[in-house]
Amino acid sequence: MNRDEAYALLCEYTKSDSLRRHMLALEAAMRAYARRYGEDERKWSIVGLLHDFDYERWPNPPDHPLKGAEILAERGYPEDVIYAIKSHADYLEDCPRVSLMDKTLYACDELAGFISAVAAVRPDGIHGMKAKSVRKKMKQKAFAAAINREDIVRGAEDLGVDLNEHIQFVIDAMAQIADELGMSPGGSPNP
Repeated sequence: MNRDEAYALLCEYTKSDSLRRHMLALEAAMRAYARRYGEDERKWSIVGLLHDFDYERWPNPPDHPLKGAEILAERGYPEDVIYAIKSHADYLEDCPRVSLMDKTLYACDELAGFISAVAAVRPDGIHGMKAKSVRKKMKQKAFAAAINREDIVRGAEDLGVDLNEHIQFVIDAMAQIADELGMSPGGSPNP
């Protein structure tokens, strides 16, 4: 299990640049949390990188993430990686989030999408973004309406972290790859 193979798999199944950037954002957030918790950074970042790789082809539950889980199993990915990816789907009742890796993925998923939406409307992108501005946007129901705010709050609670600290932590992780995510001033991702 290495990053280059995981990224090639992602690209094989995902053509959408925005979905690819979302998975890169999760990779960054998961890597940062793994470092914070003293966990396996490579494994955690691959979980973030691959969590939605099957979504473009199979967007409907439960195909996503079960089709992806089958592909990962066929390719020899570890069970805990596959389980963490399956557990980020609330509708899979037989996959409750148990491990710290499972809970971290869930806590970062919707939040990374919301942070991306906030960065897209800021002149400086993600640079200088603070949790306070994200919380303010969370109160605007029409802004990024498809993103479930309750999932963001529940994710932080399940992970046992303060919501504001969690938001800032994920902002800071994503800011490390702002150019790649298209979140620098000007907004165009660098290849």
